[in-house]
Amino acid sequence: MYVLAVVPARGGSKGVPGKNVALVAGQPLVARAVAAARAASRVTEVAVSTDDPLIAQAARAAGAQVVDRPAELATDASASEDALRHAILERAAARGETPEVTVMIQATSPFVTSAEIDGVVEAVAGGADCAFTAVPFHGFVWREDGPGVVGVDHDHLAGRRRRQELAPRHLETGAAYAVRTEQFLAVGNRFFGTVAAVATPPERLLEVDDADQLAWARRLAPLLDGPDGAPWPTRTDVDAVVFDFDGVLTPNTALVAADGAECVVVNRSDGLALGALRRAGLALAILSGEENDVVRARAAKLRLECLAGVADKAAALTAWCRGRGIAPERVMFVGNDVNDLPAFRVAGWPVAVASAWPEAAQGARLRTRAAGGEGVAREIADRLLGESWWARWRAAPDDGGAQDPQDL
Repeated sequence: MYVLAVVPARGGSKGVPGKNVALVAGQPLVARAVAAARAASRVTEVAVSTDDPLIAQAARAAGAQVVDRPAELATDASASEDALRHAILERAAARGETPEVTVMIQATSPFVTSAEIDGVVEAVAGGADCAFTAVPFHGFVWREDGPGVVGVDHDHLAGRRRRQELAPRHLETGAAYAVRTEQFLAVGNRFFGTVAAVATPPERLLEVDDADQLAWARRLAPLLDGPDGAPWPTRTDVDAVVFDFDGVLTPNTALVAADGAECVVVNRSDGLALGALRRAGLALAILSGEENDVVRARAAKLRLECLAGVADKAAALTAWCRGRGIAPERVMFVGNDVNDLPAFRVAGWPVAVASAWPEAAQGARLRTRAAGGEGVAREIADRLLGESWWARWRAAPDDGGAQDPQDL
């Protein structure tokens, strides 16, 4: 069964300018929606309908098809159904077939899951004409009435009933909707025929429509994305790993001699891991704001390219990628502080260490278990290469990389 998932994401947001590419846990909102859709087992193809080049770029980087939305369908008064219809017809023409079921996913619901997307598809496949995600609700609802309020789902003058005695309600989350495509194209409305509500936990209800809600989403992401945040990539997803130095490959402390010379503490297991990453074909570098000989000395010891004394990390990382022909979305950048945030926005895989400052952690897509200086590179190798990389490292011929733990 061909199931098309469409993420409508226009560029003209008033409440939060650039809302659909605003970062939550290091990912643009539109990319989070695409990732959830691509992870859904019932979805065949994911498309983003947009009029905005930045949104289109983020959508392609996340693995979605892009449907260029006409200007007349991207105004404040434009209905989501109009954009959905246009996207369906465009993708049907491109593929030569019309999807049996279409799912609409809102980028402004940052915590929609693949299970919820599969749930609305299964509801339609099981007999409903359309379905939506909803939070089961058993509370008392009131509405404005003149100078006061009156009960909507209860008679407030007839005596207080127990909440459990109220008929269950469903609060629409706005996250995901599924429709039988042919019927939707005929009626032009996301609701028709038999409508099914697919239950979702109340903690995922948040919709991002203003700056305060965006701030809440960033605070909630470490909790709702799971103990390790978003799923980690493997070697096939990453072409390069770039590390900040202080607070990442060190514990962010230094010993200062009377003459001003600095010494830092490093972790020897990082050196061994960096040798394994190099052997796996990854480009490696240190990108540091510090203009310090100790940074260059450690980089030389580890056989890493070193960019030190960098004021604009975003520009430096972009130029480094361009010079090596590496797509920024396939770069992992590991940082710990607010001056790493510009580089986080460039890299496809921004990673904050466990000891990162809160502002930096909120801007990262992933977070290590290790704190700075406590084996961060070793954990990165485990994540990208699998924890059995040690045996493969010992068996591989020398390529000029790291040799032995005592050398590092």
